[in-house]
Amino acid sequence: MITLSDGLHNFIDGLAIGASFTASVFQGISTSVAILCEEFPHELGDFVILLNAGMSIQQALFFNFLSACCCYLGMGFGILAGNSFSPNWIFALAGGILNQHRWDAGGSSFLLTFGIQNAGLLTGFSIMVLLTTYSGQIQLG
Repeated sequence: MITLSDGLHNFIDGLAIGASFTASVFQGISTSVAILCEEFPHELGDFVILLNAGMSIQQALFFNFLSACCCYLGMGFGILAGNSFSPNWIFALAGGILNQHRWDAGGSSFLLTFGIQNAGLLTGFSIMVLLTTYSGQIQLG
């Protein structure tokens, strides 16, 4: 189940990357860096879950690699779709897929979870504001 859901998640990330590159090279690189920053800890977490489920290190690496390959499929579809119509539709799809979380009734674990999630959101928003603000000054080569 972890590999299947992570594969779908990686496919959607690939769609966003492919569509971004059809819009512009800078937007493609920005999207790729943002997804890389999100995926690195995510994949490490999936790897640990697979190990705790009883897989060997080789099996966990193989299934993580298998789900990561879905990103390349998504990128191919994203490039094709981005060339056929506006990439904004793909961005809406990729951004609209949200996870639902069950919240505890209260207590310190709720406040800790709430604080960590909001710190992550604020960090991501800050990075995007900085990229947007200074995008005209970034030289790619």
